[in-house]
Amino acid sequence: MSVLVKIPTQLRAAAGGEAETQVDGATVQEVLDGLFERHDELRARLYDDKGGLRRFVNVYVAGEDIRFLDGLATPVKDGSELTILPAVAGG
Repeated sequence: MSVLVKIPTQLRAAAGGEAETQVDGATVQEVLDGLFERHDELRARLYDDKGGLRRFVNVYVAGEDIRFLDGLATPVKDGSELTILPAVAGG
C-alpha cells in the first residue's frame, strides 16, 4: 500500500531535501522502515536507542495521533497520509 509521508522542514536535510515521498507499507512501522531504507539518517533523528519513537516525535495517520491508536502497529490504508511532526521548543 502506498502512503504519502510528509517530512517537516527541520528533518528535510536528513531526507535529501524531500518535503514528501511515497512509501509502501501496511503499518506505520513498515512505512517508517521503508522511509529509513531511503534516508537512514532519519532513523537516528526519529528513534531512541531502544528502537521506539523519541518522545518528542509525533506521528499522525490521516490526522490521528498514533499514540492514541496502535502506535507503530497502526494500520495504514492505501493512499493514506502519514505526517511526522517533531515538537519544536520556543514559540
